[in-house]
Amino acid sequence: MAQRTATIKTPFENALARRRQLRKLWLVFLLFPAIAILLTFVFLPMASAILYSVYEWDGLVRGEFIGLGNFQKVLLDPRNNQFLINAFFNNVKVFIALMLVQNGLALILALFLAREPKGYRFYQIAFFLPVILSTVIIGFQWKLFLNPIFGLVNTLLRSVGLGDWAMPWLGLPETALGAMILVNAWHWVGFPTLVFLAAIHRIPKDLIEAARLDGASEWMIARDIIWPLMAPAVTIIVVLTFIGSFNWFEIPYIMGGLEGSPAYSTDMLGLLFYRTAFGSVSAGNSDFGTGSALAVLIFIFIFTFSTIATRYLTSREVELS
Repeated sequence: MAQRTATIKTPFENALARRRQLRKLWLVFLLFPAIAILLTFVFLPMASAILYSVYEWDGLVRGEFIGLGNFQKVLLDPRNNQFLINAFFNNVKVFIALMLVQNGLALILALFLAREPKGYRFYQIAFFLPVILSTVIIGFQWKLFLNPIFGLVNTLLRSVGLGDWAMPWLGLPETALGAMILVNAWHWVGFPTLVFLAAIHRIPKDLIEAARLDGASEWMIARDIIWPLMAPAVTIIVVLTFIGSFNWFEIPYIMGGLEGSPAYSTDMLGLLFYRTAFGSVSAGNSDFGTGSALAVLIFIFIFTFSTIATRYLTSREVELS
């Protein structure tokens, strides 16, 4: 007959088990608010958009199930298609410009700050300060600065004898998008600067000092040592810039309006979605179905290319290291 041997736990083991249970409960307690917020404000809206996109809508009233009809309307209907193509290429222009202007300047500023010049802390604060300001405040502030009559930019140009350069920056299709991109770059340049600076500080100083002793110039050090070892930070900034560029809404909306004025030169996918879903002069009455289909397509595009870019750049990190 098999005998059962009961294991008797010591007081220490009991206390350890209770401590583990308390730790699990504490982790659940800490994670619950974040999970609740994520479900409420991310996954639930995504599921709602997918659901709305397969139904026909008459204002706020849901109609019958139409499957992929709304997606067909977004991609193939000539009226919607021309706005979609224009907005998409504007977002592409924004991404390319921000990569060159914003992130290029951020890299230069990070290399400058890495040398810890006099006033190093002040420069750090000054470069990052615009990042913590509200985007709405930034938009209205620069809209006043770029006013063609009393704006600060044109006033300064006239005061230094460059009055011929003064123009309605936000009123011309040739300059409106570029002006908004520069405003956005001024607003956010501090974030990639600090990310790049943190990556530079992680590089062992012995490598840089050894390269200097071998006669390497500062350009060679930046190109052959600092840049390759910054690859993880570059991956983060490229992906975040891509996502931000194709989600760009606040600055164009505040400075150019819902219609992407002037002449839809500042129209973005986010503005097009808003006009389609909630109605406007160009889009007509609100159409939740078509707007939701457009939102789903934007999400699929951003998610797919962000994933591809992340995997590609991560593989490059392995090669560079």
